Amino acid sequence: MVILVLVTFFVISFLTNVLGPLIPEIIDNFNLSLGLAGFLPFSFFVAYGVMSIPAGILAEKYTEKPVLISAFVLAFIGALLFALFPRFDIALISLFLIGIGMAMLQVIINPLLRQSGGESNFAFYSALAQLIFGLASFISPQLYSYLVHNVHAGNPDFFISLLDRLVPVNLKWVSLYWVFTLITLAMIMVNWLIKFPKVKLQEDEKIEVGRTFWELLSNKYVILFFLGLFAYVGTEQGIANWTSKFLQTYHNVDPTTQGADTISWFWGLMTVGCLLGLVLLKILDSKLVLLVFTSGAIIALLTGLLATKDVALIAFPLTGFFASVMYPVIFSLALNSVPRHHGTFAGILCTGIAGGALVPLLVGAMAELVGLRYGMFIIFITLGYIFSIGIWARPIISNATVTEKIRNLFKKHLISR
Repeated sequence: MVILVLVTFFVISFLTNVLGPLIPEIIDNFNLSLGLAGFLPFSFFVAYGVMSIPAGILAEKYTEKPVLISAFVLAFIGALLFALFPRFDIALISLFLIGIGMAMLQVIINPLLRQSGGESNFAFYSALAQLIFGLASFISPQLYSYLVHNVHAGNPDFFISLLDRLVPVNLKWVSLYWVFTLITLAMIMVNWLIKFPKVKLQEDEKIEVGRTFWELLSNKYVILFFLGLFAYVGTEQGIANWTSKFLQTYHNVDPTTQGADTISWFWGLMTVGCLLGLVLLKILDSKLVLLVFTSGAIIALLTGLLATKDVALIAFPLTGFFASVMYPVIFSLALNSVPRHHGTFAGILCTGIAGGALVPLLVGAMAELVGLRYGMFIIFITLGYIFSIGIWARPIISNATVTEKIRNLFKKHLISR
């Protein structure tokens, strides 16, 4: 069961974070403006705003297994629909269906991981899940690059030969959606066959609507931290979705090779940064870590937008490294800033993933007016808001650090003397 949950983390990341490398190809093949292209990530991530809280309510009412299978069925339908009918209008419907499925999975798998792996192992498995999530984000652009260069290229491999018959010659990247179709179909079958444990939700995992929901919304810190998660996912997806197109536009970088590699390393370095962040959070206050890493992200993004090609190819992946600690720090600061109703608050925070819908859309709209380089300057607004969290956040409980423990031991020693 633990393996199944970890594989589910892999699939979520694999399907979610490949859109960035695809955008230049979609723009060229469908003759889209940058503004229209911004609706692609919008269609996917707006699903999180729609489905995050309802998914928690469904899981509590019908249990995890039927909701999990339903999520993969929706993702399967979305992937198959676009694989069969590769058009822009179908792409928007497809991405929305896949997004709904991924939102449902995000809500369900953490309680399932806690129950199946045991509460005492939950921290370890959660960290392992994040590593697997990052690995999938690194691999998916590489697979896209491999397929584009092998489909309709005379490769005798059986699977590639099969894709040759299914995929139009001028839309080789659509082969990736046939892979998604197979993966989601396999996940439906596996989830159908496996017996699920009975999950008893803890108080901080339950989502309540009604009075509790509105009580939280009346707390200004709930709104401020919701905007923080909104800003983070908007930042992450704004960079991931537009970097390859930026490099193609201003530096003539091939989106199927160097462009895909850059996005791959963006996610790869985000995983590396997450590991370093775990260490730093045991040494330094989380607000200080957030301030330092956000400053690094601002500098790296500015460098990528204004520097030469060779420097930009390094700077954009580095933004992933510096963005790595933002999500866990903002989420933990948020939950540590309210005394109760953490499950409902977490549900509200998860709807902030819809920031991945709005920010890339705004970048595309602004790019129509002033060009993509200056359109991406919108991301500095969201980074600025994230930086401000490190200043105004007042958590009830601060993260425990080694230095704090040493200081307390020293004080205790002095008092005892």
